[in-house]
Amino acid sequence: MMKQKEFNIPFSGLKQGKHNFEYKIDNAFFESFGYDEFNAANMALNVALTKMSTMLEFEMEAIGTVNLDCDLTSEPYEQPISAQLELVVKFGDEYNDEDDDILIVPHGAHQVNIAQYIYEMLVLAVPLKRIHPGVLDGSLQSEALKRLEELQPKETIENKKENDPRWDELKKLLTDK
Repeated sequence: MMKQKEFNIPFSGLKQGKHNFEYKIDNAFFESFGYDEFNAANMALNVALTKMSTMLEFEMEAIGTVNLDCDLTSEPYEQPISAQLELVVKFGDEYNDEDDDILIVPHGAHQVNIAQYIYEMLVLAVPLKRIHPGVLDGSLQSEALKRLEELQPKETIENKKENDPRWDELKKLLTDK
């Protein structure tokens, strides 16, 4: 959790207006959350804080790459990541983070930790189905792909049945209108 302390943003000493913070996100950040799906991570994060008298607005934007294992071949590849998140921080009687877009901090608070929001934003930016670009364009040659191709069902006459005659009469009803 030591890595997350750098994401404490002290707002009490800042003047009203816009303030920018820049961070480099690597694999150690994700490991501090116990997340080990990435082989490596290299992202630039820009946080724009707009301080107003009654609330704070955070605009977070991250761009970079993560090294993942392909779901089909288990080959590592670089996945480009681009993510944005807006967060509103309001002041209230007690801490409340139940809403995804609004964070309520106590009136006496002087800093906000945005590490959890950054973590969620980046993890959710990764596609659910992770496929190596070489699989999609056919340039990747691997044993796993060869084995999948061998095990693929062969098209036979039995698999390629003609239309069922029972449905042909029903199809005529649709065209007779």
